[in-house]
Amino acid sequence: MLFPLYLIIELTLFASIFVHITDVQKMNSKEMKKRENKKPEWLKITASFGKDYRRVDSLIRDLKLNTVCHSANCPNRGECYTRGTATFLIMGSICTRGCRFCDIATGKPNRLDLDEPKRVADAAKILGLKHVVVTSVDRDDLSDGGANHFVRTIEEIREVLPKTTIEILTPDFRNVPEAPQIIIASKPDVFNHNVETVPRLYKTARPGASYERSLNLLKAIKDNSDIITKSGLMVGLGETTEEMIEVFKDMANISRIKILTIGQYLSPSKEHLPVVRYLHPDEFSELRHLAEEAGIPKVISGPLIRSSYRAEEFLQ
Repeated sequence: MLFPLYLIIELTLFASIFVHITDVQKMNSKEMKKRENKKPEWLKITASFGKDYRRVDSLIRDLKLNTVCHSANCPNRGECYTRGTATFLIMGSICTRGCRFCDIATGKPNRLDLDEPKRVADAAKILGLKHVVVTSVDRDDLSDGGANHFVRTIEEIREVLPKTTIEILTPDFRNVPEAPQIIIASKPDVFNHNVETVPRLYKTARPGASYERSLNLLKAIKDNSDIITKSGLMVGLGETTEEMIEVFKDMANISRIKILTIGQYLSPSKEHLPVVRYLHPDEFSELRHLAEEAGIPKVISGPLIRSSYRAEEFLQ
């Protein structure tokens, strides 16, 4: 069967237009994805490396200490160092776990440095800190998970800075049921443990960790002391608002935390989990409102908020 010439021409034109539209759609799809993954303006930071920054950086190096600011590549390091503060990272810079959102190295840690607590206290005194934040890598290789090293660090800081408040940001002390009591006996002013994300994403983001274990650790501290409890969440990993609300309720009703921080997840490298979505600052305000509605007394929520960011101000 022969088609008229005008039909052949029209069919050819239609096919050409269809291919063109399809190509444009593909290009638009790629462009939209590229734009979605592009870091927005509110996350761009101008780094500051003035004399105040160099002073803190030099002190940390001279005392052979680690900070989570440096080891985890925190976006606020320039600001915090410039303000003359830092979050000390104890028990080395190698973690026994491999959380896929974290930039701290994973592997076999070195032996504990028993002089480290004293050097942390010395650094805090030299910097004149009124509020000291101490965190650590996971040390599943230790029988106490590192709980007693936290205690020694608290004792050394109290020895030289008796009026300074102390906040510790700990791992979950997997398989160490006595850890909460060890920590409580040392009486830190704030006990912080990050829940990090919603239960559905734990296997992807926090292999080796447990949502229930994290909630119960915070609960154990709250049930057995008057220590202020605190936790942190990151967003942008693919969680839903409904899932976040359920976590807020668990934190308020099970763990009964007093302070919550919420910040944007930023992927450290191509080997880490990608950012699914960058939340607008208005969305962080809405999350703060939802968390407060769930019953959490103090909520600090914003794109660049981190667990220990301006911890002294938020405690006050």
